[in-house]
Amino acid sequence: MKILTRLLVIILFFVSPSFADKVNVFEFTEAELLDLQVRKVRGADNKTEYSVGSNDNGNYLKAVADNAASGLGKEVKIDLNKTPFINITWKIEKDLSGILENTKKGHDFAARVFVIKKTGATPLSNRAINYVFSSNSDVGFNSPSPYTKKSIDNVLATTKENFNEWVTVKANVKKDFKKFHNLDVNELDGLAIMSDTDNSKMKSISYYQNIYFSAD
Repeated sequence: MKILTRLLVIILFFVSPSFADKVNVFEFTEAELLDLQVRKVRGADNKTEYSVGSNDNGNYLKAVADNAASGLGKEVKIDLNKTPFINITWKIEKDLSGILENTKKGHDFAARVFVIKKTGATPLSNRAINYVFSSNSDVGFNSPSPYTKKSIDNVLATTKENFNEWVTVKANVKKDFKKFHNLDVNELDGLAIMSDTDNSKMKSISYYQNIYFSAD
């Protein structure tokens, strides 16, 4: 199943460009979740179950993927010259240890956040960086998707170091597009969240919170 195809089946919602030093992407409210339609990935047996909750740090999204794959997405215009850093707070309660994530049979992640740049007339031409919370690889490991070189998996967190605890990570999206795709990207076009286990047929439980872009 092709990663870019997964992105294409997600319903995208427009967010106006922002020029602030901090740009929030998701609110993780019941109202937002109703607007962000969940689309099952073609070929997956089940949809990932998404729900919202809150704690002392604000709202969060819970994702339960039981032999499932579906995603939530927004078409979001982010000025990467002003706010190039993506910040993600997330947690994995049940991981996918033992799978080979850079193979077709094991290409599942308990938590992943895609950043997307439109680079052609059709969605299949888009380039993506897939920031992942890995169950097996070390932080810093990266590789092309086993399905398409247009999507790069980049490990920002791992349950080998942070299991069942909240961790906040940061990445320079502008520099990463240059590094992985040799593209000078000034504006980001989309972002998507997905927790998927359709290849491994396993079950994962994960949480997302405070996804935003910042100047530093």
